[in-house]
Amino acid sequence: MELWILFGTFVVLLIIGTPIAFCLGAATLATVVYLGLPPLIVFQRVNSGVSVFVLMAIPFFIYAGDLMVRGGIASRVVALAGALVGHFRGGLGQVNIAASTLFGGISGSAVADASAIGGLMIPQMKQRGYGVDYAVNLTALSSIIALMIPPSHNMIIYSISAGGKISIADLFTAGIVPGLLLALALMVTAYFVARSRDYPIESFAGWRNVVTLFFTAVPGLILIGIIFGGVRSGVFTATESSCIAIVYAVFVTATVYRGLKWNDFVAATHGAVRTTAMVLLIVGAAAAFGWLLAYLQVPAALVAFLKTVSDNPIAILLMINVTLLVLGTFMDMSPLIIITTPIFLPVVTAYGVDPVHFGVILVLNLGIGLCTPPVGAVLFVACAVAKIPIWVALKSIWPFYGASIAVLLAVTYIPQVSLWLPSLFH
Repeated sequence: MELWILFGTFVVLLIIGTPIAFCLGAATLATVVYLGLPPLIVFQRVNSGVSVFVLMAIPFFIYAGDLMVRGGIASRVVALAGALVGHFRGGLGQVNIAASTLFGGISGSAVADASAIGGLMIPQMKQRGYGVDYAVNLTALSSIIALMIPPSHNMIIYSISAGGKISIADLFTAGIVPGLLLALALMVTAYFVARSRDYPIESFAGWRNVVTLFFTAVPGLILIGIIFGGVRSGVFTATESSCIAIVYAVFVTATVYRGLKWNDFVAATHGAVRTTAMVLLIVGAAAAFGWLLAYLQVPAALVAFLKTVSDNPIAILLMINVTLLVLGTFMDMSPLIIITTPIFLPVVTAYGVDPVHFGVILVLNLGIGLCTPPVGAVLFVACAVAKIPIWVALKSIWPFYGASIAVLLAVTYIPQVSLWLPSLFH
């Protein structure tokens, strides 16, 4: 009965449009009251959920990313990407993907990537004769790459949800190859879609221009090396690297590029505070929800149930992927990671799946969910930038969905796609 109350309350509140953090908190509180436990325990669990030192890295990375967008780094990254791949068929589409790959390693946020790159690329693509739906679909799906490449906020959340026992450095490293594989798959798909629509080919500006733009973008791109190299080598932690990222972002944008004005700095600070408040409220409520699931022994019951269904790891991983894809269509990513990690991680480890490998599967899977209505935050951001209804984009998004699902299956069933690079550091 308690599970009916927990999930029933959550679903009803979600359907009537209650913010996700309040859905999680209210459902947890209602179930705790029904069980006769002290209601105070819910607030204690919310507090303990956000009182994790590593979580400080998330607001700092968000802040650094916003500073870089406002300070002109994103525009220079787009210019470099344009010089490198803009001369392929559907050139601006290829630029969109390449820029998302480069900028993703700076922002670590799919929504920030969709907003920054989309704001730069979608108007240009519309002006040069590209379909607005094509521009939106590329912007939305390519922004998932930011979730895979360091510094991915969601990799940090997964590590915390797993009890803090999984190395963030390993997770950062494990996401690189799948992220690049996703970029390649989207580029190939974008090429064939562009060819079928007879989109234009941009002229190649020459290698001298590429070199010039590269050196212009280097001060911003160095941050990727600082974050990944520092965390991977153990020179500093993920939290410390996020603080260094802010200091470096202010230095580069204010003194090297001189694009960060005082009003931009204030706006970035306010934006980071608002985003942090929303993220931490969701994280805390989801932590309480996840604790209650563990208290009710839902993970153990699920493991026992799945073992009665199949002993084949391939089938189990397929069922988990389908479940996560469905959940991702109506819930945001951060709470889903916190809720589903304690449930599914014991299941997959019981079948011999490496926790780092599963983290990459989980983040990529739920990233695809960010582009799926009705919650699909990234797709909504891209559509808002392009000023089109979401159903217009959905009509032609399926080839890009297909490419993303193909990469998800490759990552799921070929563990070395994720684990090869981390193994080089051990």
